[in-house]
Formats: sequence, structure tokens, C-alpha cells
Amino acid sequence: MSSVEREARDAVSRLHLSAGGPLGIDEALIHAVVHGFYGKVRSDTMLKDIFNRVIGDNWDVHLAKMCDFWSSVLLMSGRFHGAPMVAHARIPEIQPEHFVRWLQLFGETTQALCPGPKAELFMAKAELIARSLQYGIAASRGEMPLRTAAAEA
Repeated sequence: MSSVEREARDAVSRLHLSAGGPLGIDEALIHAVVHGFYGKVRSDTMLKDIFNRVIGDNWDVHLAKMCDFWSSVLLMSGRFHGAPMVAHARIPEIQPEHFVRWLQLFGETTQALCPGPKAELFMAKAELIARSLQYGIAASRGEMPLRTAAAEA
């Protein structure tokens, strides 16, 4: 079996094992959701200034990276290579209310573009990601105690 054939077989295998593949989520839908969502973010009074400050003129790069991220999350494509926790922890103005708004806009986008089980999966993953990022940001700021075995003793 050639390396190209192996790659194709592995890609099909990952798609079947992924959460999104069996629901019919594909790269085109991920692209539509990512671009639709960030279109809302870029005009949102609460979020736009933060995103514009951090992303600047690099929106095309950011959107491509987010498509890779969601492809990796939902389709197990393995395309995303980055450190989301580090990137978000570096933004001092991020607060829990920003994540609430982020999830609200993301939910509106997924409901409009792929209602039903596809939207539910996007949102379940988004909520886990938001929770993880909030926890990591709070820990990096020293805003919450970390539990350790020594603290339990």
C-alpha cells in the first residue's frame, strides 16, 4: 500500500471515528460556521475591540486557523497546531462575561447554519472549550486555588 493510499485510508478512518463525520459535518460547514460566527464577533459591541486589538489585520490567518481548529475538534483532521490556552491567557481583558457572549453568538450562528444535532455538537464542544479556557485563564491569573494532593492532606 502506498503512502498516499495509507493517508487516504487513515483520513476516512478518522472521519468515521470523529464526532462530526457521522452527523454530516464537513469542511464546508465548518468554514461557514467559523466565518459566520466571526462576522458576528467583528460587529459585536462587547467583543469586537478585544478581537480587533489581538488579531489586527490578520483576520484571514485567524479564520484559517479557526477552521483548522474546528476541523480538528469535530473531524479529527489533526490540522490545528497551536496553544489556545496560552494565546487566551495573554489577553488581560478577557472576563467570564466575554465567554457568555462568545457562546451566545456561536449558538446563534450554529442554529442558523445547521440546526439540530449538528448545532448541538458544535455547541457541546464550544461549551467545553469555553469552560476549559476560563479555568485555565483564572488559574494563570492566580484567581482560583489549584487543588493538589498536599492541599488535600
